[in-house]
Amino acid sequence: MKIVYNDIVDKLKVLFILEKMEIPLTKNSIIEIVSRDTWLNITYMDCIEIISQLLETNFIFPVDEGAINQEDIKYAISYAGRECLSHFYQRIPTSVREEIVNFAKENRMTFKKNQEYLSEYSKNPDGSYKVVLRIKEPLVNMSLLELNLKAPNKSTAISACSKWKQKAANIFEFLYDNFIDN
Repeated sequence: MKIVYNDIVDKLKVLFILEKMEIPLTKNSIIEIVSRDTWLNITYMDCIEIISQLLETNFIFPVDEGAINQEDIKYAISYAGRECLSHFYQRIPTSVREEIVNFAKENRMTFKKNQEYLSEYSKNPDGSYKVVLRIKEPLVNMSLLELNLKAPNKSTAISACSKWKQKAANIFEFLYDNFIDN
């Protein structure tokens, strides 16, 4: 027996969030946004069900279906989702719509960076650390840039990873301007 989540207003709120964020979001990012504020008073499982139902009705679509990890798949609002939202967005209280718009303006770039500017480190056999810094292309499952660095110790590796989100765009721009764009 399939459980169907029926609160239409909650589904409209998720569509509204996707529209106002203006970037595709992973399922985890959608859940993080939904659970951090009081716009939707729903459980984790309800949110998963809403996303599933929005996918089934083609109101949202996976942007990068070829992602190796399910968690890397990003979702965007479809034309049908925008059309539905344009007819029924008034069902979302004005105060909630304003909060979502303000949240999107203040946090869009943070979510974009968290989804596209990735970093990780691992220990090498010699005791040093391998640091992998990556910028993912948002529309396809591939890296625009990947840097592999060797760090002398764990704290240096952690530091490099933490600086990456703030400096990735500038580094990419510098490399592109100096090597690709003549």
